[in-house]
Amino acid sequence: MDDFDKEYIRILDRMRRLCARREYCTSDIYAKASGAVAAAMRKMGLSADAVAGQMAAEMVSALKREKYLDDNRYASAFARDKASISGWGKLKIRNALASKGLERHIVDAALEEIDGASAGSRMEKVLEVKFRSLARQSEAVKSSSASGKNARAGGYGAQEYGSGDRGRCYELKMKMLRFAIGRGYGYEEAAPVIERLLSEYSLS
Repeated sequence: MDDFDKEYIRILDRMRRLCARREYCTSDIYAKASGAVAAAMRKMGLSADAVAGQMAAEMVSALKREKYLDDNRYASAFARDKASISGWGKLKIRNALASKGLERHIVDAALEEIDGASAGSRMEKVLEVKFRSLARQSEAVKSSSASGKNARAGGYGAQEYGSGDRGRCYELKMKMLRFAIGRGYGYEEAAPVIERLLSEYSLS
């Protein structure tokens, strides 16, 4: 066995260890393997060119045969973790999986496995935390504005917005909707939660 064969086996074993620790998709492992092969070939004074890609593809095939690598398994784990732990909506999860080069049917199947109740509860918590942060900022701006007006008007006849002011509630709503969309939540699922939060805020 020459040095190059030994290096190939070493890199393949390294990819096995990576896949044994956590789930990876084909594109991620291909990139890691091709990079490792190219670096090893340069170190031995060999030209990588297309050979690194070919050898990485062979490693990917071997890992799939040995069940170390499975795009369906990766997509399911990714979707569950992002929905339940990171608080991502399905749209953001779909885009992230698609960016990995996964086929549409694999992505669709992974999204179907998301626990709707758990994901909905997580979404509400994420939106509530963001809403409280934005509401505090809004109150700070209101207080600062009111103080400035009181100072200029000598404290007489100064206008105060009140917690139910339409302008501030509308601004909060728009910011929350943009945040929700950025998190990958659909309007239909996020809007009712935001409306509830606004209602509770305006009555406080």
